[in-house]
Amino acid sequence: MTAGVFGDDELAGFFSLLKRLSDAFGVSGYEDEIRGIVLDELRQHADELRVDRFGNVIAAKRSGRGYPRVLWDAHIDEIGFFVRYIDERGFLYLSPVGGWSERVLPGQRVRILSSTGRIVRGVVGSKPPHLLKPEERDKVTPLDRLFVDIGASSREEAEKLGVRVGSPVDLDREAVMLAGTRATGKAFDDRVGVAVLLDAFRRIEPREQDVYLVLAVQEEVGLKGARVAAQQVQPDAAIALDVTTANDVPDVARQDWVAELGKGPVLKVADGRGAGGLIGSPRLLSLLEETARSLGIAYQRSILPGGTTDAAIIALTGRGVPSAVVAVPTRYIHSPVELLDLRDALAASRLVEAATLRITPDWYRENLEEKKLKP
Repeated sequence: MTAGVFGDDELAGFFSLLKRLSDAFGVSGYEDEIRGIVLDELRQHADELRVDRFGNVIAAKRSGRGYPRVLWDAHIDEIGFFVRYIDERGFLYLSPVGGWSERVLPGQRVRILSSTGRIVRGVVGSKPPHLLKPEERDKVTPLDRLFVDIGASSREEAEKLGVRVGSPVDLDREAVMLAGTRATGKAFDDRVGVAVLLDAFRRIEPREQDVYLVLAVQEEVGLKGARVAAQQVQPDAAIALDVTTANDVPDVARQDWVAELGKGPVLKVADGRGAGGLIGSPRLLSLLEETARSLGIAYQRSILPGGTTDAAIIALTGRGVPSAVVAVPTRYIHSPVELLDLRDALAASRLVEAATLRITPDWYRENLEEKKLKP
């Protein structure tokens, strides 16, 4: 789809949903706030809606005609931290939850979820630059030498605020629009995937397909939620929606861009390294490409050398699940200023919906079903 295909109202509505999701607190294992938001969004649109024992949200729309079970997946958790120590003067020290680049952390504002459920705000501090030795000035300050200042003057004062060892911490950032159709915020990985699938799920008619939407927890710490949810759904095919890195910025060689903003959703051919990644189902990738071409949706193909998605673990469920990944190209992933183009996200929503409708019983039997051969 070219620029201008999506109207201003549609873009504004999608950003409003994305902002609501992005701004929510949802560090891995502590997804209560973001889970409540997605449940509100789904209540009027699902034949079945539940939260499993692990905390995943599972919604379903059924055809009643025995169609293949297609699982849509996006994860609701975000990277963050746990408080690992509170010193006698009330400064907090952090342990990472998920993968962080320490160079982006000094000077950030953070939110601590207290034991009372209230948010306590703080700032990430470090040794003042004018006190650094010459050999320290060009080095990244490691996390164990950073601290959080919440304004407390003692450990007791911090604890009275409900801050304790194990309190989860996220970054205090608000999603905002930039020029044109581009937006920036925290946790677009993978709140944009959640927004894409909520948008598609609301639109798809309940009698058109058997769709199971999984909004998974704890992806950032080992794809845990998707593993549990896929075992319950036992899907016949799966499409995961996540971000992928767009390195189309100055000082990066063209061959290392992986993807570009504004050029459409990304179909991942493969990601990760060795046993930890995914090789996407060639038949599903072909279906997604054919669908994109038929609708005039611009798309990109990519291979990501590091990192993977929930699809890698969903693919290993039961006898195996043919799986593919549709990704939204995003700059500065795993930082407080992740940046994307709303048009890529909306095109991904249209693509997932339309491709899923093409997974008919006949198509499935011909392309994906287990083949029983005569001896």
